[in-house]
Amino acid sequence: MPRLFLGTAIVLLVWGATTVAVLLGGTYLFFTWQASAAPPQGGAMQDFLASPIGILTALASFAGIWIGLWFVMRWVHGEPLSALIGTSRHMSRSGFLKGLIAVLITSLVSEILLYLLQPEIARGPISLSSWLLFLVPIVALTLLQTSSEEVLFRGYLLRGLANRFKSPFIWALLPALLFTSLHWSNSASAGINACVLASVAAFALLLTLVVYATGNLGAALGAHLGNNLTGFLLISHQQSYNSFALFSARPLEGPGWTTSDAVLIALIGIACSLLTVVLLLHPRSALKVTADRSEASGAN
Repeated sequence: MPRLFLGTAIVLLVWGATTVAVLLGGTYLFFTWQASAAPPQGGAMQDFLASPIGILTALASFAGIWIGLWFVMRWVHGEPLSALIGTSRHMSRSGFLKGLIAVLITSLVSEILLYLLQPEIARGPISLSSWLLFLVPIVALTLLQTSSEEVLFRGYLLRGLANRFKSPFIWALLPALLFTSLHWSNSASAGINACVLASVAAFALLLTLVVYATGNLGAALGAHLGNNLTGFLLISHQQSYNSFALFSARPLEGPGWTTSDAVLIALIGIACSLLTVVLLLHPRSALKVTADRSEASGAN
């Protein structure tokens, strides 16, 4: 446990330092390059993060998690970084693809239900040519972001706690609750925050269950990527992250949402997470994921 606490502190420190350095440097260069433009309206950092380059830079800052985990695994635990990926120490490609497809399907179901709840969808600010131009960078940087979160919360923390505690209320719930808490938004109402956190918690538990069932991060990586790409590239529900989305729905941080709306949004998120579990774990599902090879053969 002392090494787990030390390792977690180091990872968070490296992640925080990387984020500060990348965002401050990006903000300075951005406004230096645009010296002739109008002065920032909401603050330099806020205006930078709201720009397309700012979003890409924010995603790039998640490299700090990978850097921190590499250092911690090598110098604190004396293990290779690949030990966090799975029992075989290789990402399951089939699991990744199945997780990605399953969440793209359930994301479509979710968007249909959300549209029935609030049919306000407009064309996004980005042109189709620009969208195609940014497609590869967005996918690559979103993969960096989602993979770093998975290897930290469903890899390092889950693995470390499971080696010390037998109860899933500790090794499964603690990383899921920590992951969920990071999605609190100061700009959203209490009701919308509650519904978003409930949906995120359900998704986090889904990812934990899939990792437990397979002994590999592959399916969780694919599922997390599919979830975030839907919001970044297709239909955005957050005004601060809609620069690359083809369509923009009514922003969750905006006014006018009622308590009943929040409850329905939470139920939609939870139901779609349960549907994803069925797609990935039901024995008759075409997308059923399998256990890691080393785990299946009895290796530790």
